[in-house]
Amino acid sequence: MEITDFTFHKINDPTGIMESDRYEFLLTVEVDDDDELYTEAGLDLRVIMAADENGARIAHYNFMDKQTGKAMEFALEDDEEAEVQAYCRDKLQL
Repeated sequence: MEITDFTFHKINDPTGIMESDRYEFLLTVEVDDDDELYTEAGLDLRVIMAADENGARIAHYNFMDKQTGKAMEFALEDDEEAEVQAYCRDKLQL
């Protein structure tokens, strides 16, 4: 899996319910065509990062089929999750 592009924004919490800042990342990822995640239209990874005084962590993520916009029921492997978390932290400069 290779991250080729990204966008992110801070999630607004007008209620003050969330105890940390939250950021939504949309990562464009490429996988080999023999990978079970492969879709012809492409693949995004939506990541919610929670950031507080202790650092930033992945609060939630899901793969999205670019053509349909639907979530896909796949999980990141441990090394992939660590890579995604480091990538997002770097973009947040945390």
